[in-house]
Amino acid sequence: MARLRKVHVTTGVAWVEAPDVGLHVLCGCPADAVKHLMRRGLIVETERAGVTFETGPNAILLSDVMLQNGTFCNLAEFPVLQMLYRQGAILPNHPNNSGEKPMLIGRREQVESQLHYIYRGNYGLVNREEIIATGIKPDLADEMMALKLKFAFGRIRHPKELLDAVILGNEPVTLKGGVVLRRLGLNNFQFQLDEEIVSVDLNLPAGVTYAPPYTLGAHRVDRGYFSVIHSGEGDGWDPDRPSMASVLIFQGRIYLIDAGPNVQHSLTALGIGVNEIEGLFHTHCHDDHFAGLTSLLRADRRIKYYATPLVRASVMKKLSALLSIEEDSFADCFDVRDLVFDKWNDISGLEVKPLLSPHPVETSLFFFRSLWEEGYRSYAHFADIVSLDVLAQMRAAEGAAGISQSFYEKVVSDYAAPAEVKKLDIGGGLIHGVAEDFRGDPSGKIILAHTAKPLSVTEKEIGSGAPFGTVDVIIPGNHDYVWRNAYDSLRTYFPNTPHHELRVLLNSPLVSVNPESILVHEGELVGSVYLVITGTVEMIEAGSPVNGLLSAGAILGEVAGIEGSPARKTYRAASFVQALKMSVRLYREFIKRNGLLSEVMALEERRNFLRSTWLCAEALTETTLDRLAKDMPVLKFEAGKYIEPLGWLALVKSGAAELTIGGEVIETLGPGDFFGEEEAIFNSPALFRVRASVSLEIYLMAAAVAREVPVMRWKLMESHERRMHACVMDCGRAEVPVVRWRDEYSVNIQRIDTHHKNLFVRANTLYNAVSQGRAHHEIQESLGFLVDYARFHFHEEEQLMERYDYADIDQHRLKHRRLMEQAFEMQRRFEEAGEMNSAEIAALLRDWVVGHVLTDDRRFAQALNARGIY
Repeated sequence: MARLRKVHVTTGVAWVEAPDVGLHVLCGCPADAVKHLMRRGLIVETERAGVTFETGPNAILLSDVMLQNGTFCNLAEFPVLQMLYRQGAILPNHPNNSGEKPMLIGRREQVESQLHYIYRGNYGLVNREEIIATGIKPDLADEMMALKLKFAFGRIRHPKELLDAVILGNEPVTLKGGVVLRRLGLNNFQFQLDEEIVSVDLNLPAGVTYAPPYTLGAHRVDRGYFSVIHSGEGDGWDPDRPSMASVLIFQGRIYLIDAGPNVQHSLTALGIGVNEIEGLFHTHCHDDHFAGLTSLLRADRRIKYYATPLVRASVMKKLSALLSIEEDSFADCFDVRDLVFDKWNDISGLEVKPLLSPHPVETSLFFFRSLWEEGYRSYAHFADIVSLDVLAQMRAAEGAAGISQSFYEKVVSDYAAPAEVKKLDIGGGLIHGVAEDFRGDPSGKIILAHTAKPLSVTEKEIGSGAPFGTVDVIIPGNHDYVWRNAYDSLRTYFPNTPHHELRVLLNSPLVSVNPESILVHEGELVGSVYLVITGTVEMIEAGSPVNGLLSAGAILGEVAGIEGSPARKTYRAASFVQALKMSVRLYREFIKRNGLLSEVMALEERRNFLRSTWLCAEALTETTLDRLAKDMPVLKFEAGKYIEPLGWLALVKSGAAELTIGGEVIETLGPGDFFGEEEAIFNSPALFRVRASVSLEIYLMAAAVAREVPVMRWKLMESHERRMHACVMDCGRAEVPVVRWRDEYSVNIQRIDTHHKNLFVRANTLYNAVSQGRAHHEIQESLGFLVDYARFHFHEEEQLMERYDYADIDQHRLKHRRLMEQAFEMQRRFEEAGEMNSAEIAALLRDWVVGHVLTDDRRFAQALNARGIY
């Protein structure tokens, strides 16, 4: 009988176990991984010594990369909580507490990133100063810290104390019971126990995303005046339902309340396209309310983000830890709109009041209201809350810290405020609410949510359920807002066309299309041009690996209809879709008589090219495509020519190019691929040199334009991370590197680690050029390559030091100056002598790169780590 067993759990997730040595490994942990394990029977309820608890993994193997196909690969918060608490691994006197720490396994940067993200997920803001920095008064900050410490049993503990971090570098590691784990390549792993071997591949195929653990069906929802669509009533442990969330419709506009795991799946099931979303109201940063944020970055504009500065700060710190980005980058992803606690904030006529909720992390309750015939009508969303009995026990006792009586009474009063519909967290336990606190609540309707258990008889007496897709109308609507949205889309696409002309198209029929129905079929003549108004449409091209999801504002079959030619792609409804169905004859005449033909056709080649690329295939409206396509000059290069850094994003139109380092090919690019994202998007000097391997044509795209499209920025970030990993793992395979990156060199600030890896690559490129006796100009180029990046890196470090008031900044800046003087001296001597000694340069590079990284930068990084900067 096999001692080593592998189970396929779901796309991108596997289970490897060696039961007789007590090793059970979750391989890959995207959103809802725990729910998938429950579904597969790998987490089940059991009992020992009269204590009921769950089985499950005691180790997690992380993906080598954080992002794949636009989604998070590593979200270990809930799997870790399941190991520690639901399995009882750290509970005192628990029969399953053997004293062994669960393991978190992976590359150092991923393990460190997960530890810091879990830390922020558990506690949010971790000290009084961080809370006060969000505008909270000191007295309230003191009470919030007292509350936080009560939830934390008196002490905030870093996950490093609770987990065994196992760093898997280039060498194998031995796990429990003699099981050996080694990395075979990026996201490819091998487990071995004696002679038995199993392999695990965590790479997602192109165009494939992680699957949700449940099915939701297809729902058609109206865009009414003021209504609430219930899009989740479960919690992070419910394998059958999405986590607690709602979709709020106001005057036809769509707002989300929280973005939990697999939110894209929920939106598709409801017939809502990502480009329809006006904004997100965010309650807090726990993964069951946070993990879907990346789905909202797949729009072609920044979606509005509504939260109090207190909640936003904890969310930013967690996202920053997860993605290794600066907290300020949050504003590049979302259109941030801060809310004020305990006040009605006007959001284009919708009024919202956030209230402070007692919870381990910074949390808001929301009341929404709008004026109607007999006064205001409202909806209240209470996620997450704590039971009043638990809160009462947290009041300050004589000689002991705790919350004040007035704090407690304020929460009681907030809970009791009535609404037409009030949705509650009744998850119970230490950190969630109970239905009994709302018995007799004067609200018109109570909805009980945030639980994995069926409602008890007592709970059913108090409140209602709300299955996925059900709707509560707060104020009925007497307008069809879909027509307004159709007009807005046409006005945006044709900004200079008279209103009466647009109304010619608006007189076309509005059609509803069932999920999985084809609107336009590739190879067939187009009979109608469709303007997508609601829902999501798949774009499919035969033989192409690039398929996309289109949303509101996309126009289907436009150019083929105008030309009278067969459609180049198939368009298929992924959800219920509403579209304006415009006859080809009418649309063609509209374009001609308004003088739009030359403009539409002039951009068609470039728009069609963009649609065919992975970078631009998803979510982009015709307006955004036009904005990108209007300024895309073409450059041509002969085979063998190097392309100097351009400061633009470059897309291969035809031919092929090679990304090289020191003459070694790291990646080959074909039509639709891109390069230059380091400079154009991340303001970092180019790591690669690009060489035309055959005759090459490229389109250039202005960086400022690309940066404004969240879905493109997100994909560029993912691609950049993967290229950096490939470079660090593979560079030097043909030669012996003089300084090899090791996980131990990490300083626990991801941005600085990325810079250091770049320095190592450049140092090895220079050493190899010298040791192999390459031509003078190649050595000169490699030396300049290193020096230029060092100058950039030191400047970035010094900016960080200034920003965070690093005490030893003057000393550190002086060392930077001395290192640059050494580099300039090296350049001068090479120019004079025309040669370099490889042994001398190896010693200098080791001292310069490794010495500086392991001493000066480590001290600097530790000072920032102490302030929660990673």
